[in-house]
Amino acid sequence: MSLFIASLNSGSNGNCYYVGNHDEAILVDGGISCRETEKRMKRLGLSLKKVKGIFVSHEHGDHIHGVPALSRKHQIPVYITTATRALVNLELKEHLTFSFRAHEPVKIGSNLAVTAFPKQHDACDPHSFIVAGNTVKVGIFTDIGSACEHVTNYFGQCHAAFLEANYDEEMLANGGYPYPLKERIRSEKGHLSNTQALQLFREHKPAFMSHLLLSHLSRDNNHPRLVRDLFNRIAGKTSIIIASRDKESRVYHIRNLPDTRSPIVDHRLQLSLFQ
Repeated sequence: MSLFIASLNSGSNGNCYYVGNHDEAILVDGGISCRETEKRMKRLGLSLKKVKGIFVSHEHGDHIHGVPALSRKHQIPVYITTATRALVNLELKEHLTFSFRAHEPVKIGSNLAVTAFPKQHDACDPHSFIVAGNTVKVGIFTDIGSACEHVTNYFGQCHAAFLEANYDEEMLANGGYPYPLKERIRSEKGHLSNTQALQLFREHKPAFMSHLLLSHLSRDNNHPRLVRDLFNRIAGKTSIIIASRDKESRVYHIRNLPDTRSPIVDHRLQLSLFQ
């Protein structure tokens, strides 16, 4: 069994992540417009017909902006906690809206299961997710102020992960953001710095993790080359990819192969996924 993953966009301007197999898929968050989601998935050869759920991590606009339109147009169920839904006025169809609870897997189709877990972030009821397809697990670890026990436990199970590396500490400290915003970003309910993300990776990465997509990079307080070089020094067999805040990534084929050394990008598979 294998999974296919892609970042459709990653950053404060919008977040949306794709995880699926040959038959069904899910999106984590929908922070870009419905039209842009459609365009990017089409370019990747991914079919919205196979998307069986949108899982909402929290209520911030860069994670929910495109969710209502995407759900209505393509009749995609939305999974959102009761507390998060009560806080925001998302125009969701009742028959397409479902709640989830932490640590209780949600079955999607015949071969996917999505497990949510609480995280530290300045939102009402924030969660991150593990997507499992038989023996393969992919984690989405973004918008996290600190690597709590839930994060470290689930990260250690992943064959691939989207991991936040939001800011370089020196760039944030010396940059032009107002002091209260700097404090919010680096608080325990803010975002992970490059150093914090690197520590999580160094201390909890399983030997079988083949791909790490560094995500939610700040436009003003980070730089892709800086964070890529930082992680590549200790990456070993894990391929380091930067998830762009401006465009979609490639589709990566994640398999349970302990000796995987480089990203597998099979364009024939991408074409078949769109059918």
